[in-house]
Amino acid sequence: MPSDRSSKAPMGLKIAAAGGLAFLHLPILLIFVYAFTTEEKSYRWPPPGLTLKWFAVTWNRPDVWEALYLSLQVAAVSTLIAILLGSLCAAAVAKSRFFGREVVSLMVILPIALPGIITGIALRSAFHLADIPYSMWTIILGHATFCVVVVYNNAVARFRRTSSSLIEASMDLGANGFQTLRHVILPNIGTALLAGGMLAFALSFDEVIVTTFTAGQEATLPIWMLEELVRPRQRPVTNVVAVVVVLVTFLPILGAYYLTRDGDKTAGHGK
Repeated sequence: MPSDRSSKAPMGLKIAAAGGLAFLHLPILLIFVYAFTTEEKSYRWPPPGLTLKWFAVTWNRPDVWEALYLSLQVAAVSTLIAILLGSLCAAAVAKSRFFGREVVSLMVILPIALPGIITGIALRSAFHLADIPYSMWTIILGHATFCVVVVYNNAVARFRRTSSSLIEASMDLGANGFQTLRHVILPNIGTALLAGGMLAFALSFDEVIVTTFTAGQEATLPIWMLEELVRPRQRPVTNVVAVVVVLVTFLPILGAYYLTRDGDKTAGHGK
């Protein structure tokens, strides 16, 4: 058994890890600091003073609320579509054998592997050919293409860890398909679906590239932030909104982590 001394990380590795974390997270901390600055037109360091007034200003900006409401709508509907389609695809791929199964799996995960600009151009071309007007629903369709992948990956992994003997036993005991789904399948994959839905919501809420090509005149919160950075009126308001985006996306990711960290402990696993 290795001693405590040999199991400790070298000091150089600790310093490198701390430097990497600082490089990743210090810019985020700057966003929080500049949300409180008294300077309105530029980013000065250190800030000349601190104030809470920008939170009140942001609260009273109707364009912020419109963009936030649109982002929440898009993320919620995209997540629901992703949970439905992602879970059905995962069930088919994990629990059935058919010709072209691996091709189907590849086609499902392809949208998240492609650069966002490729997906955006493809969707914009498709909407133009089909003469579909740009609206909230075109944004939702664009977001659903990659949100499905997140749910699918979580669900298919959980399906593969869930023993098929549980479903067979349920059917042998007289349960119909709906009862088996409700009492056997969903309890085993429920946390995976919830975690995938949380990640899908976070991805949709802060997506920019695909939204740029599918939004038309609509402005989600990230698009609103991008426009404000180009033509700022009250620069700290953008930072206040950025703080909101960080919190809204961080909490679902944190929840998904806690839901899936014990995902290998599924009923019937290993039997």
